[in-house]
Amino acid sequence: MVKQILKAPDGQPSDVEDIKERSNYLRGTLKEVMQDPISAGIPDDDNRLMKHHGSYLQDDRDLRNERQKQKLEPAYQFMLRVRLPGGVAAPDQWLVMDELSETYGNGTLKLTTRETFQIHGILKWNMKKTIQEIHAALLDTIAACGDVNRNVMCASNPYQSEIHSEVYEWSKKLSNDLLPRTRAYHEIWLDEEKVAGTPEVEEVEPMYGPLYLPRKFKIGIAVPPSNDIDIFSQDLGFIAIVEEGKLVGFNVAIGGGMGMTHGDKETYPQLAKIIGFCKPDQISELAEKVITIQRDYGNRSERKNARFKYTVDRLGPETVKSELENRLGWSLDEARQYHFDHNGDRYGWVKGVQGSWHFTLFVEGGRVADFDEYQLKTGLREIAKIHTGEFHLTANQNLIIANVSSQQKKKINELIEQYGLTDGKHYSALRRSSMACVALPTCGLAMAEAERYLPVLINKIEEIIDDHGLRDEDITIRMTGCPNGCARHALGEIGFIGKAPGKYNMYLGAAHDGSRLSKMYRENIGEEQILKELSFILSHYAKERQEGEHLGDFVIRKAIVKETTDGTNFHD
Repeated sequence: MVKQILKAPDGQPSDVEDIKERSNYLRGTLKEVMQDPISAGIPDDDNRLMKHHGSYLQDDRDLRNERQKQKLEPAYQFMLRVRLPGGVAAPDQWLVMDELSETYGNGTLKLTTRETFQIHGILKWNMKKTIQEIHAALLDTIAACGDVNRNVMCASNPYQSEIHSEVYEWSKKLSNDLLPRTRAYHEIWLDEEKVAGTPEVEEVEPMYGPLYLPRKFKIGIAVPPSNDIDIFSQDLGFIAIVEEGKLVGFNVAIGGGMGMTHGDKETYPQLAKIIGFCKPDQISELAEKVITIQRDYGNRSERKNARFKYTVDRLGPETVKSELENRLGWSLDEARQYHFDHNGDRYGWVKGVQGSWHFTLFVEGGRVADFDEYQLKTGLREIAKIHTGEFHLTANQNLIIANVSSQQKKKINELIEQYGLTDGKHYSALRRSSMACVALPTCGLAMAEAERYLPVLINKIEEIIDDHGLRDEDITIRMTGCPNGCARHALGEIGFIGKAPGKYNMYLGAAHDGSRLSKMYRENIGEEQILKELSFILSHYAKERQEGEHLGDFVIRKAIVKETTDGTNFHD
């Protein structure tokens, strides 16, 4: 048998590759332009590099037309994202993020779908101070965005707390081991200077190389039976195998990803495929070698096709596995048995191990703010002042007040009740299973609303589900303002992707446990048609579903949509 010769796609490197090549390991002219008082923005080339430092330049799109009429530049601001492996933050770190959002941001915190914080609305002049104060809290924003490995996720469901601490440690190790080695971040934001009088040493990135990766790279660790992090959406996923109460290793899955481009069938969401099993102490080496395969063979010409999922599909999972084992010098074992049954969070108080308690709080859209009748941000601030455990940010944009002692539980519960903080159990199961990306007004890619609109739409869908006795039926619903997939729309049993203001492509048929993608049901429809279609589907579901049948399975069984068996037939 002739060994396949691996190669990257032919073609002229994209403009981003040129920017990275000229950047001197992600420095560019960031240090200079961030001190420029003339504009609140920065040049596009530097903004491409800025992502590797954990930030994007944005502008308030609600103000664009008015500012244009006034001949003013856009209302530029920065979004800053923290690297927070496994989504675990100490109470004092929560307080720092809360204060920074008030001092330099727009007064809110965003809990992301990758288990970390985002602060929006930071002006250029305040970026360095903000990053330095984050650093003082033993956090950073390195590699929270950009063409590198991003925030490493891990299971956060509290009823698996005996395994969580161990899995969390592995996620933290992965995150640290896979960081870029450039000192650009420390020089630009933390005023680190090269030691005078020493010979110039050529900087190297032993894993990433000078061009880093062709596109972003995402890793997560799941603990069955919960698939709360949507393991198959990850470029590289580790599924924890627990035998007799002990973590014995991980099944390895490669090649997942949610993003695509409207109208381009060469782009599609994809689910990762399991290629074997490894021991816990092998995951850092394995992750590094997988990343080098993507570094060497990913598409650097066309960024729309540059994610690892396209590399895996082009070369084939078995070929990638063979190349991985060749680079490792050892072989993966056969994958072990496992079972997922859901991908949501478990709300309210749950007792953990060694007398600890965990309270999972419903945070709609992941937006931590004070509202007129709901002082969410203030309540969490008061809890953080007395809490001695941790906060766990979940992959579903919710928050767990974790590792509460029996002695503290009463006081924290009093604060929960005082500020009306809710586990969401009085909401419909549909709302509790909802997820939305930021979209408008700050995301420059958004074609339609998501975070601001989905709660309004759910209000109207709830009238339908109430009419049909489905209020307590778990149905995942997700909405994104564009097809990039930040809220993992293709894994929602009901999914919406923004197409234009007030218009969405509607998708159905994903698996409730996150193991099957959805399929487009209707294209470019507005609210009136959305509600009409859902009224028809949900009425039939209420009457004709089988025992224990989820909506995603029902619409396929009833041929309302075809089953998507692989990302490559997502558009069929």
